[in-house]
Amino acid sequence: MKNIEVGSASVEIIKEAAQIIKSGGLVAFPTETVYGLGANALCKEACAKIYEAKGRPSDNPLIVHINKGFELVRVAREVPRGAQALMDAFSPGPLTVILPARPGVFAYGYGDTVAVRIPGGIAARLLIHHADVPIAAPSANLSGRPSPTTAQHVLEDLDGKIDMVLDGGVCKHGVESTVVDFTSDTPKILRPGAITQEMIAEVIGKVAMATADEPAKSPGMNYKHYAPKAKMTLVEGEPAVVATKILELMAQSQAENPVILIPSSDKSLYGQASIMQLGRRPEEIAAGIYSALRRCDELGHDEIFVQGVEETGIGVAIMNRLRKAAGNT
Repeated sequence: MKNIEVGSASVEIIKEAAQIIKSGGLVAFPTETVYGLGANALCKEACAKIYEAKGRPSDNPLIVHINKGFELVRVAREVPRGAQALMDAFSPGPLTVILPARPGVFAYGYGDTVAVRIPGGIAARLLIHHADVPIAAPSANLSGRPSPTTAQHVLEDLDGKIDMVLDGGVCKHGVESTVVDFTSDTPKILRPGAITQEMIAEVIGKVAMATADEPAKSPGMNYKHYAPKAKMTLVEGEPAVVATKILELMAQSQAENPVILIPSSDKSLYGQASIMQLGRRPEEIAAGIYSALRRCDELGHDEIFVQGVEETGIGVAIMNRLRKAAGNT
């Protein structure tokens, strides 16, 4: 693991990582969302290593990470005006757009589509710059596990399976990028994130939300994701009603070491029960939710009860991840 702090030494470390990417290897690196597991997006063999390291299902597509100035026509047949407007508004940042793919260029999209984003964070952008290739990068964790928001999380899952981990500290947003599909008549959000439906609508007008039966053009749509090792139950609704239900379920549980995950503002509802606080603001909860799920594993909690949050703003993304983690796909 190589720590990257501001300074010339970090640039040399990033150049070393870039050489690994050029040579067909795998590098985990920080972005503003979660840590990504990067490979040369234009090398089929390199991308195949991502699937092997993660134990990722072969039909789960990858996202191509680029820098500003990259000519999208290298990987996409066309770039709709709405997609370009959205990228201009929110990139670099936690936004992915799905475009019609240029045939034969990128082997790991869904059918004839390619997902592209410009990551935030100087380390990610420097890595792409020095590698001088677009980088395919899903989250740097074992498939199905909570996504990594620190370099240590990456090592917990992938130590010995990849060539390098760049340690850039804790990721800012803590949930993966918003994915917007521009390959049908109406733009559609396939995966919610920090760029909300309301923010997108302000730029391009009408945007739909994907339904459960949508084709899996984006990561995070099929399969159980983000899950801790313990059994997890998500309870949704008004906080006081949810608290009553969770305490009832906990009293009935046969688990030896259960725990309840809650927004900090509602801790008074749970009395002396074993709780783990997720933060007060939705942004805090999003940034810390994966760390909390991994912490539950570390502490040996064998059953987890989670209080849902209000589905507004980034709360939509939080609930999307919690439902996936609980198996409520």
